[in-house]
Amino acid sequence: MFCDQCEQTAKGVACTVRGVCGKTPEVDYLQDLLLYMVEGIGIVATEGQKVGVRDNRADVFVCDALFSTLTNVNFDPQRFVNYIKEATEIREELKAKVKEAGGNTDFPEGPATFQPAEEVEELIKQGEMVELKPTPSLDKDIFSLKETLLYGIKGMASYAYHAYELGQEDQKVYDFIHEGMAALTRNDMSLDDWLGMVLKCGEMNLRTMELLDAANTGTYGNPEPTPVSLGVKKGKAILVSGHNLRDLDDILKQTEGKGINVYTHGEMLPCHGYPELKKYPHLVGHYGTAWQNQQKEFAEFPGAIVMTTNCLMPPKDSYKDNLFTVGPVGWPGVAHISGRDFSAAINRALELPGFTEDVEGKTILTGFARNAVLSVADKVIEAVKGGNIRHFFLVGGCDGARPGRNYYTEFVEKAPKDTVILTLACGKFRFFDKDLGDIGGIPRLLDVGQCNDAYSAVQIALALAKAFNCDVNELPLSLIISWFEQKAVAILLTLLYLGIKNVRLGPTLPAFVSPNVLDVLVKNFGIKPISTADEDLKAILG
Repeated sequence: MFCDQCEQTAKGVACTVRGVCGKTPEVDYLQDLLLYMVEGIGIVATEGQKVGVRDNRADVFVCDALFSTLTNVNFDPQRFVNYIKEATEIREELKAKVKEAGGNTDFPEGPATFQPAEEVEELIKQGEMVELKPTPSLDKDIFSLKETLLYGIKGMASYAYHAYELGQEDQKVYDFIHEGMAALTRNDMSLDDWLGMVLKCGEMNLRTMELLDAANTGTYGNPEPTPVSLGVKKGKAILVSGHNLRDLDDILKQTEGKGINVYTHGEMLPCHGYPELKKYPHLVGHYGTAWQNQQKEFAEFPGAIVMTTNCLMPPKDSYKDNLFTVGPVGWPGVAHISGRDFSAAINRALELPGFTEDVEGKTILTGFARNAVLSVADKVIEAVKGGNIRHFFLVGGCDGARPGRNYYTEFVEKAPKDTVILTLACGKFRFFDKDLGDIGGIPRLLDVGQCNDAYSAVQIALALAKAFNCDVNELPLSLIISWFEQKAVAILLTLLYLGIKNVRLGPTLPAFVSPNVLDVLVKNFGIKPISTADEDLKAILG
């Protein structure tokens, strides 16, 4: 196997024996074969675009399938067998539609014509044959950009799938995903061509995040600053982890009147700020953090647990029977919920003891998306002009288990008291409960939301740049980003597309970025690795 798509990859190079995340070579090869089949759909779909043929089933399936191959999302071999079979069916149906419309269907040998085997053992062998991996004949820099494009598309596809579930779609997004996946099969593109494709991925991911923002706010309202308890209430309990707002909404609706308290975990914390979600009285608080303590938190939680996106770590036997997955998420031996019917998880929660007593906990704030921040923009601008706010730091991104992420906690703790910290995604759990005080009534720690709410952060930055009549890069704003998986790659490409410079990235740089490609990013965009909190603060603030 060869997998270098996440920050935790073995020895900082690639996982070649077994994934650090727990992914087996067999699952890796099945994922590789699925990606190959998605490339085939992409080739057929791009030919279809030339004759006006598009297929929504193919569009949505490709996003779902790509989503399933993200780090720590789905490691269930049978689910991938099913995906591969469906990919073949969809490709052939699309091919027939293109042919009927007069389009080209005379495809050479490759992913547009490949026939998967019937047995899983043979599928695994086929996956090993088509795996995307470095070879002596492949230019290292082109391979690096191919991987960067693939991982960016994976992240974008996950956002597009969430947006689709709430009724927001854009054909241009689907068309680019097909175009990008088809491009991965080409050997006639220059380094500049590939760099252009990577930046186009950033452009299309901006549109995708805009779609998801419209889906979330259009359905559940604009987030509002909201206090959230970190304590627990006596009673039966369900814990919802991941990113999917619709899943949480369905769980809240289906648990009404059943005496079950619902808690968020990980990136579901910002859900408490949405008016149409926080209206439920049995959405009672946030339990736990994210990556670094997940196994312990899940093992100790006395209720049912629903994973709506990344599973983060292989589940332990101690809580496997209490765990339920949704959508593209899957693990062998873990119950999967389909059809948006959460009764199995609800029944399990009713069987389990729940919390036996109330436990007071700290209260934190969430809900500082762009509407909330920009509603006090005049105060922010006045504070900056008056010298009360010297600098803004966006400190956020992914969390993970590799040592070095304490840097982000230290950075926030050491940031001067006349600076404001914007944060988003699960990286905030390194410092989300810190009491940093306020500046003239403006909290120094502002939780903008989930990773996809990078869109909100960008809109805040653009609005402030307009108010100060300057370029975004001239703002007193620095981005201190942690990355782990492919959604973070997509967001980074969006920042590059927007021309945002001097991003500090850590805890390590992506293994799939070659030295020459990194040199381009450093020269053109000022990308730099984090050093120490003290050194970086000094370099930024002087």
